Amino acid sequence: MKIQAATDELLENEWFGVRHSGEIPEIALHSAFYYLTEDHSGPGLVLSESQSQTLIDAAYLRFREIVLRDLQHINRNTRSYRGIKRSIANWQRFETFCHRQGVELGVFRHEVAAALLVFLAEELVDVERGRRSSSINCTFAELTRFANELGLVREDLPQSIEPLCRD
Repeated sequence: MKIQAATDELLENEWFGVRHSGEIPEIALHSAFYYLTEDHSGPGLVLSESQSQTLIDAAYLRFREIVLRDLQHINRNTRSYRGIKRSIANWQRFETFCHRQGVELGVFRHEVAAALLVFLAEELVDVERGRRSSSINCTFAELTRFANELGLVREDLPQSIEPLCRD
């Protein structure tokens, strides 16, 4: 029982590190796997499928947070805001991660699509009312490609959004 408690604590510590990792949670995930299973100074565990999945889930949650962060209007004036362009890059990393891990991203794809449409609508209103200049930091072509990756079509985007995009 004592060994199980120690193992649980090690997993919890690594879960926390992956879940609250920086911009690239997949690196934190692989670092956790390495430390727990292969590192000579690590505990040398043999992780069960369930234990491995717990760490993969932590990386998945962190990726979700990162992708959505730059599609939330409330974050536009924060230091962590990097814009739609960064969300596009993070979405692509997330897709690659999901493919490697065999994780389905269908439901989350719809969530990101909805977040993008809400963001664009709010951005359009703020710019048209003179509240601020556009914070859209990608070209219209990049925005359209991103929308397509999310299952949207050009007609789903607000009609007046193109002039707010970068050249």
